[in-house]
Amino acid sequence: AMQKKVEEEGEKEKELYERFMCYCKKGNGDLSASISGANDKIPQVSSDIEASEGKLAQTKEDLKGAQEDRSAAKTAMKEAKALREKEAAAF
Repeated sequence: AMQKKVEEEGEKEKELYERFMCYCKKGNGDLSASISGANDKIPQVSSDIEASEGKLAQTKEDLKGAQEDRSAAKTAMKEAKALREKEAAAF
């Protein structure tokens, strides 16, 4: 009875070991494929980042120009309003 129990435990251990080894072999292959795929994407992602940085710089320049134009327009409006008020007072 004891020998049979030990043999059953040995078979269970062997089965668990084989399943674990299969998992390790398969997992390693999946991991390698994943790493390879990620390495292949690096140049594309890098160029996307550079393109986005270029667009960001251009957008910041456009924003700065728009803010300057807005400021100039407000100043022109104040001057025109002051001139109209002065003309209305003189009239």
